[in-house]
Amino acid sequence: MTDVHSKERRSYNMSKIKSTNTKPELKLKKIMKVLGFAYQPKIYGKPDFANKKEKIAVFVDGCFWHKCPKCFKAPKTNKKFWDEKIEKNTGRDKKVTKHLRKDGWRVIRIWEHDLRKIKC
Repeated sequence: MTDVHSKERRSYNMSKIKSTNTKPELKLKKIMKVLGFAYQPKIYGKPDFANKKEKIAVFVDGCFWHKCPKCFKAPKTNKKFWDEKIEKNTGRDKKVTKHLRKDGWRVIRIWEHDLRKIKC
């Protein structure tokens, strides 16, 4: 099935999807600050939160973008594009986790759906 939007319109739509300050990140931000974590620190892999002193990196992974085993649903249109995009994301996640662990970091990945349960 072909895309219902032009390439220009699809590009515009995709450009509006935020990669920082997402709702799940902001929900967790208050809690993490109290626990001594910095928000979006400048370290390898760009974790959402990190405690450099304790060497703990926390990533908030969106269920769609990072292929949650519990609730990911593959798109029915433009399948080849999305399969490649999601596989690239999950491959990068593994690479980043491996690199940080090799450097002595503890890596924690939190699924977006787990944050929906938190009331702030």
